[in-house]
Amino acid sequence: MRGMLALILGLGITGANAANAVHEYKLDNGLKLIVKEDHRAPVMVSQVWYKVGSSYEHDGITGVSHVLEHMMFKGTDAYPTGQFSQIISENGGRENAFTSRDYTAYFQTMESGRLPVSFELEADRMRNLMLPNEEFLKEVQVVMEERRMRTEDNPQSLTYEQFNATAYVSSAYRIPVIGWMDDLENMEINDLRVWYEKWYAPNNATVVVVGDVDPEDVYKQAKKYFGPLKPSEVTPPKPRVEIKQLGRKRIDVEAPAKLPYLMMGYKTPVVLTTDEDWEPYALEVLANVLDGGDSARLTNELVRGSEIAVSAGVGYDAFDRMEGLFLFSGTPSSGHSIETLETALLAQVKKLQDEKVSQAELDRVKAQIRAEKVYEQDSIFYQGMQIGILETIGLDWKEADKYLPGIEAVTAEQVQAVAKKYLVDERLTVAQLVPQPIDPNKPRRSGGSGHAH
Repeated sequence: MRGMLALILGLGITGANAANAVHEYKLDNGLKLIVKEDHRAPVMVSQVWYKVGSSYEHDGITGVSHVLEHMMFKGTDAYPTGQFSQIISENGGRENAFTSRDYTAYFQTMESGRLPVSFELEADRMRNLMLPNEEFLKEVQVVMEERRMRTEDNPQSLTYEQFNATAYVSSAYRIPVIGWMDDLENMEINDLRVWYEKWYAPNNATVVVVGDVDPEDVYKQAKKYFGPLKPSEVTPPKPRVEIKQLGRKRIDVEAPAKLPYLMMGYKTPVVLTTDEDWEPYALEVLANVLDGGDSARLTNELVRGSEIAVSAGVGYDAFDRMEGLFLFSGTPSSGHSIETLETALLAQVKKLQDEKVSQAELDRVKAQIRAEKVYEQDSIFYQGMQIGILETIGLDWKEADKYLPGIEAVTAEQVQAVAKKYLVDERLTVAQLVPQPIDPNKPRRSGGSGHAH
């Protein structure tokens, strides 16, 4: 459950080497291009990041960003339905897309010389998508089935969705990426047209290319293919800051399930919202103290030690666009109740507040994070992800260079300080899955990837 970007930050070699390897350009129409050289293999990844996701949506159109992502594979005048994926495949490439709360991204991994193929196709669909109604009607059904399979028939996902919608009141992070079923059922093609015209524009996009490429050549290709596109009037989203929570919130989710499940979340700052620069890094270290491998506290003390839990984990992401949650989740072992697990997790929080983490534990966590970063440098895709996420949430790709130094600088006193300040009742939401009988006659669903292209 660890935050995605926390796992991939620090991928680039930090310091001067990274600065020399990354080249940044801006086209006249507002498109930002970032190129990172990595000449270890004759391949490249090309990614187009749009500053739009479910946290840009409002009630009534939830899920529109994700449905539009599906429709981006449905063709333009120049390249009708199915041709995009076919051309990439014929050029030996792989492609896909994903939608999150803060961004929608499209990517291709190909042999380095095939970059113009990627750019021509992406530039074409950035402004020329056809959005035929008959394709939309089919695709929205695909998304609704994806929602049934991945959320409504998955008790832990369902619990998380209900938990999220309870934890947040005014923040758009309460909106599920896939959207609410009622909004999907009532979505119209014009909702997508408005969304596409509003957000899919060069001045709302960052193109990231990583791999065996020449930056100046990439810039020339970008000017050729993306340069002629017209910018849009892009109005930044309203802040929608989460209102102050005034006490512990608790919900029960009753759904067919074999095992109970517990989720706890504390409202916490992120790099973009923090008052103190060091706090998100201290929260990252705190998360790793609790859930950073087999020697971390939750596995050591609750899963293996007291055997209260079958599983227990922590999630925190310092690199969201808005205030986030420090999450605990777990399943009690046979003979133990949800209440016992909750008490044990709260005891772990209290221990962090009362006692400083030992120097040995702090050193182990920092060494582990360092090792992860070295290992992850192998992936050009994740190097691109790191740049794209930071740029799209409103930071700068250079922020990645601050990650490991930020972690290294965290003290035991700071870990204790954030535990005392943020892991408190008035910031806490608790959700428990209360298993209901499973209907043996209900057929099990099986489904695909969620991308019908």
